[in-house]
Amino acid sequence: MSGPRVRFAPSPTGSLHLGNARTALFNWLVARGGSGTFLLRIEDTDTAREREGSEASILEDLRWLGLTWDEELVRQSERLDLYRDEAARLLAAGQAFRCFCSARGDDETRAAGHRDPCRAIASDDAERRAGRGEAHAYRLRIPASDPLDGSVVRFADRLRGDIAIPLAQLPDAVILRHDSRPTYNFAAAVDDAAMAIDLVIRGDDHLTNTALQVLLDRALGRRVPAFAHLPMVLGPDGERLSKRHGAASVASWRDRGVPADALVNALALLGWSPAGGEITVLTREELVKTFDLDRVGRSPAVFDPAKLEWISAQHVRGLNRDRLSEEVGARLVAAGLVGERDASHPWIGEVAELLRPTLSTFDQVPAQVEPLFHPGGPLDEPARAVLAASGAKAVVEALAAELSRTDVVDAAAWGALKDAIQTATNAKGKALFQPLRVALTGREHGRELDRIVPISRAGNLALPDRVPSLISRAERTLAGLP
Repeated sequence: MSGPRVRFAPSPTGSLHLGNARTALFNWLVARGGSGTFLLRIEDTDTAREREGSEASILEDLRWLGLTWDEELVRQSERLDLYRDEAARLLAAGQAFRCFCSARGDDETRAAGHRDPCRAIASDDAERRAGRGEAHAYRLRIPASDPLDGSVVRFADRLRGDIAIPLAQLPDAVILRHDSRPTYNFAAAVDDAAMAIDLVIRGDDHLTNTALQVLLDRALGRRVPAFAHLPMVLGPDGERLSKRHGAASVASWRDRGVPADALVNALALLGWSPAGGEITVLTREELVKTFDLDRVGRSPAVFDPAKLEWISAQHVRGLNRDRLSEEVGARLVAAGLVGERDASHPWIGEVAELLRPTLSTFDQVPAQVEPLFHPGGPLDEPARAVLAASGAKAVVEALAAELSRTDVVDAAAWGALKDAIQTATNAKGKALFQPLRVALTGREHGRELDRIVPISRAGNLALPDRVPSLISRAERTLAGLP
């Protein structure tokens, strides 16, 4: 037996928001975890709100997240005849009526309990006016009572239980605008039926829409799907997540260098947790295996950027060497630190392993590798102060001398070189370590030199063109001293 058919149906009005991405992910997990089908529909009939390039951006984000869809992509703009035929069917059955109010009123909702005055126009009169070319929209005729539920429209929600919306609160909703384009509710109901959707998973801001769509399904004689309305996603301040919270889109976190699996992991935990609730870092495969829609919380989820960065760090540490090297190399090229031809240089792999314990996002790569590209000057004021101290110049001179005859291939070789410098200068503690660090990295503080120095050597592993050798750093530093 096949699993549920679910869908994600974004509108091309902007980039893929994290809240919408969470909705897409939950649909995808329900499908993949239950041998179901995940469908994608682009709801592009509201041309006034569309943004050029938005659809391509959304598709790119979904592919990057790994939320691949089954069957052919559906675009509502390519199904206009279907909506017009279904609207005509409702009109013929008396379940819709022509509205001759101004076009400005196409998307205006009527106040609770107020019905559109055009519903009182006799169908023959309305047809004659339409035949004379008088502009009109089609509206759904909300009944005074529902044959199944009386004064309310009722539907079951997987997360919230039984929901009843009073019919008096529902407007005579537009289904076709004056220009014959369908409205959101009508097109969604028609498409969900045509695509045989079993379960609609979407945000709880659609509860009133769902009531209208249930009425539309019944009027069209279609099967009503099951529903699950997800609580909204809030920012750290408790307000609805938006651009004012900073990085609120998938693209912004992709640009920052969060691995796709890390973002998927974090999105899954927005309102859901696995049984036991103690596991935070999950692979995509683990999510597919453990995700249970019925465990989604009823309260709004709070997106915490710091938690995402922590989850991202755990995923970075778990990447295999090749993937980590690829990500680090791409960032080095983008920052202009190495050329395109050096993006896959063996040296990049050494650098990637150096950074593995400290990276949470890949946009941190340029700043963290800066010591490896230190040319020997210029220096900031604290670094200059270190080299101005008594005995510092002698340490740098000894460093240059030792590097001219020694290849520091590993931590042990660095230890031996450091001991030789200490013997030659009698420098100890900070008087030894700080001049060495400043000469080789340009900084007073940083990662362990026994990790940095072997990566920066010039021996058997030739350095990329733009990486200064250790000896050149020491000599240039020495040349800059008085």
